[in-house]
Amino acid sequence: MRIGITLDDNKGLLSEVSQHFGQCKYFLIADIIDGKVANEKVVPNIAEHGGGGCVAVDEILKHNITHVIAGGMGAGAQQKFAMANVQIFGYSGFAKDGIASLLQNDLKEGIDACKDHSECH
Repeated sequence: MRIGITLDDNKGLLSEVSQHFGQCKYFLIADIIDGKVANEKVVPNIAEHGGGGCVAVDEILKHNITHVIAGGMGAGAQQKFAMANVQIFGYSGFAKDGIASLLQNDLKEGIDACKDHSECH
């Protein structure tokens, strides 16, 4: 399992999950092996200022993720993840806690679509 998580800062597992998928500054990419984080890296979201969530989906998919944790996401981005067979989960809090919740099956799949932003937020 490879999880991509939206971040607004570069503190890795100690960062809070960004509430705006398409506008996050970084992605945390975490490989999960045997129910634990085997390795993690923070990469910049180079699409941050280039078209919102739909462009950011393409950017994070370059990292071969299987799951996404984000605070908020528009309907267009959600559709692109669905077409790529990537599961999405909404979470508010620290990245490490979001991963723990996902691994304990405490997160419900899906994210409410952002109502105040464009389709590809």
